[in-house]
Amino acid sequence: MFADIIIDIQHEKLDKIFQYRIPGRLEGKLEPGMEVLVPFGNGNRQIKGYVTGLSETCDYDLSKVKDVADISEKGVEIETKLIALAAWMKENYGGTMLQSLKTVLPIRQKENAKIRKRLRLLLDKETGERQLHYYLEKNQKARARLMAALLDDRELEYELVTKKLNITVPVIRALEEQRVLSVETEQVYRNPVKQADAEARRITYTQEQRMVIERFQRDYETGIRQTYLIHGITGSGKTEVYMEMIRTVVDMGKQAIVLVPEIALTYQTVMRFYRRFGDRVSIMNSRLSAGERYDQMMRAKDGKVDVMIGPRSALFTPFPDLGLIVIDEEHEPTYKSEQTPRYHARETAVRRAQTEGAGVVLGSATPSMEAMYRARKGEYVLFEMKSRSGMQQLADVYTVDLREELKSGNRSILSRKLTELMRDRLEKKEQIMLFLNRRGYSGFLSCRECGHVIKCPHCNVSLSVHRDGKMRCHYCGYTRPKAGECPECRSRHIGEFRAGTQQIEDIVKETFPEARVLRMDMDTTRQKDAHEKILSAFANEEADILVGTQMIVKGHDFPNVTLVGVLAADMSLYTDDYRSGERTFQLLTQAAGRAGRGERKGEAVIQTYSPDHYAVVTAAAQDYEAFYEEEICYRELMGYPPVENLLAVFVSCEDEELLEKGCHYLKEYILRVKGKSGADVIGPASPGIDKIKDVYRRVIYVKAADYGALVVIKDRVEQYIEINSGFNKMRIQFDFNPL
Repeated sequence: MFADIIIDIQHEKLDKIFQYRIPGRLEGKLEPGMEVLVPFGNGNRQIKGYVTGLSETCDYDLSKVKDVADISEKGVEIETKLIALAAWMKENYGGTMLQSLKTVLPIRQKENAKIRKRLRLLLDKETGERQLHYYLEKNQKARARLMAALLDDRELEYELVTKKLNITVPVIRALEEQRVLSVETEQVYRNPVKQADAEARRITYTQEQRMVIERFQRDYETGIRQTYLIHGITGSGKTEVYMEMIRTVVDMGKQAIVLVPEIALTYQTVMRFYRRFGDRVSIMNSRLSAGERYDQMMRAKDGKVDVMIGPRSALFTPFPDLGLIVIDEEHEPTYKSEQTPRYHARETAVRRAQTEGAGVVLGSATPSMEAMYRARKGEYVLFEMKSRSGMQQLADVYTVDLREELKSGNRSILSRKLTELMRDRLEKKEQIMLFLNRRGYSGFLSCRECGHVIKCPHCNVSLSVHRDGKMRCHYCGYTRPKAGECPECRSRHIGEFRAGTQQIEDIVKETFPEARVLRMDMDTTRQKDAHEKILSAFANEEADILVGTQMIVKGHDFPNVTLVGVLAADMSLYTDDYRSGERTFQLLTQAAGRAGRGERKGEAVIQTYSPDHYAVVTAAAQDYEAFYEEEICYRELMGYPPVENLLAVFVSCEDEELLEKGCHYLKEYILRVKGKSGADVIGPASPGIDKIKDVYRRVIYVKAADYGALVVIKDRVEQYIEINSGFNKMRIQFDFNPL
């Protein structure tokens, strides 16, 4: 028998299957997915590899075929189904097979099992009391102390005995030899979720919730597996719907994966699931210890868990009979990987579900353009939930024009309207959230008097200010000098927009010295459980005002929050990205959705220099349909996703001259092989920052209506790179529909 093996070396040239003979002592022991040790190269040094298949025939000269050395003791097996998924990811997103295999392995190596030891009394009560009497007579105090404890409680924890009763190991061993007690060991799984019992709660569903649940159950029970998109406004009770869908799947003996966008979300989400499903729920995230992560995977593999909750990597949980994948807040950019292969969890989940006979549910108050576009084309089943589950009204949203604030002499980051409402809330002992949407911040120039933002004449994105005093477009490379005055109104009040959460925290404390203020951003949440502590403190009303970045506006439910302030809507509106309008609409709608989730009606204030921008107007009206119709027109006009597809080829090199030359050849080659696909080739241009740690960077964009045509171009470019040694000094990565 022979094993097909991928070698564990990150090199494109070794990204192929090697065959090894299976020696007699390993016959019947090797399976696809195992990590093995094999001799490699002229020196036959032992390195790791992954078995991708077994066969009885060999494709090479038998005299040159080497034997598998051994099975790696610390290696973690990959499920055969996940190997197939890794192959699909390699094909659709680029990179090597090994990079894909390591992506579908959420854990890299086995961890030592956590063992629980117990002492159990083997004697009946009467014999035990005689033995205790004997120890006392012989003045064997430690043995008598242990015997007395075992007569009170027939089973004792080993650690309790050694630490609290101060009994030494030789004493325990002596009683074990006398057949007085036995030492029993069992493996315990490290469980990162603090224990809570499942509650049998009777939930009254709204008509909309009931309709979605019943349609899903009908489909599922008749064997129909589809991808469903739930477009439910903030507070419409999407989580309750997910849980009922999962209940349907679990009752049929299958398992479910629930993806959430960030660690900040998991605590509240997990507790809701835990109350429903008890300890059959587990979590996976980057803050767990290696032992905790390993144990969760083993529990899932052994069928001891029904529901796994976590961010993107939880998608690869090795469940034996996967029934459903739920992606909450599916519009979030964190579902797209930033490492090769740059996969998107949404597409990968749909692929995994298709191969394993599972369903997929996507949910969001502000669905991504991609998901809604597919739903409108009939590829997904669309459900709409337009009313809040507690029948609360949506918040009243006010838009404040910061240009007018400037004219009236207010230079503070807090507008007069927001300051007045904050004072009112503090008097009423209600809570406030202040949000700064800094994500993807890149220095754009805007006029403080008329709100004009300087854009690229070719790409409909803002120009970015660079340190060399020039403004550049990161799509086509268009460059112009930094403007000193506004080209629209000739005002000299033009500059980059800069503000930080710490700065805002200081201003708020200065304006409202009596208020208790909490800040939540990357700096305050570095430690384990920091998210949980800040959110719990705010939920327990230990603070009046929570200042933070986008992590505070997603999915959280604080009934006493009646005011939300968005301090600078323009920060995400004019980033150098064609998705900036979509991102801004999503953030503003999510932010407004945090207000008024309890019994009292909420209010939201959006501060902006662009009050007439369609993303701001539709977000203030919380009108997704109006936003979608306008945004999709721009995408059609410019040929951007989801109407067409975009492939970014990122090239980096320490030698700038060599990089320019390599990009020129790559572009020429793409133009030659694109054939009749109708693809447009843009660039090479500088991506955001064109040099990091002395490595120069460029990007070439390829646009085409057909995704398959881009995959073919990617395959041809990979082959071209492999046969041309000139590219050896360059790093080339592919990103489909980049975020």
